[in-house]
Amino acid sequence: MAGGARKDDDDIISDINVTPFVDIVLVLLIIFMVTATYIVSRAIPVDLPKASSGEDITTTLALTLTKNGDLYLDGRKVGENDVKRAISSARRNNREARAVIAADREVAHGRVVRIIDLVRRQGVSRFAINIESE
Repeated sequence: MAGGARKDDDDIISDINVTPFVDIVLVLLIIFMVTATYIVSRAIPVDLPKASSGEDITTTLALTLTKNGDLYLDGRKVGENDVKRAISSARRNNREARAVIAADREVAHGRVVRIIDLVRRQGVSRFAINIESE
């Protein structure tokens, strides 16, 4: 025939290239890891008071007081004794442990002060009150 050698197109591709699939899975994994901490911190409905100033700090212990009186530590519902144990454990790992206290605006002032007192009695001198910037 005119034109040269015949190209053999009858070869069957017998293996699947999984590299693009692995790339997509790893990107999705990274996205889920980054957004998971944000989702957990927003999972407990709290109406935070607003303030014009405030700064972000690295959260070691996140305490949340809801308007119905529940106390959460890092997203888990706990009692005051559980908070004491968690603070003791955190202070063993890091002497500069910090606490961030988020309380619904409808929580009684005395309840917030009680939690602050609990945190300070356990040796955490650096704590912050979580607010929502205006």
